[in-house]
Amino acid sequence: MAKAIHSMIRVLEETRSVDFYRHAFGLDVADRLDFETFTLIYLSNAETGFELELTVNKGRTEPYGLGDGYGHLAVSVADLDSEHDRLGALGLNPKKIVEFNHDGSLIARFFFIEDPDGYKIEVLQRGGRFK
Repeated sequence: MAKAIHSMIRVLEETRSVDFYRHAFGLDVADRLDFETFTLIYLSNAETGFELELTVNKGRTEPYGLGDGYGHLAVSVADLDSEHDRLGALGLNPKKIVEFNHDGSLIARFFFIEDPDGYKIEVLQRGGRFK
């Protein structure tokens, strides 16, 4: 059986991205591998074994085009309202909290936030299928 271990995104500036993920989600550098033309930074925290891999291509000056395919990372939190307030106080501009219903039942409460490169992160209230 396969086990998801990480997801990779390309970022323009290492420090800016590491700072964002540390402040927003408590992710710290678990490993950093420096190569001639690129650097890989693995971020994680004690909540999960899953890691976010940041790839920084050396010499790149232009932001990455994220295309028109909608995609996102997702994290769950114990208290959505407190996290929304905390991220707002940090000046990270979380979007409004949304309630997602299906057949009259609440499926999820969430909001989105964007990292410095424009990647969308869904922040979900922990519970149900979103543990």
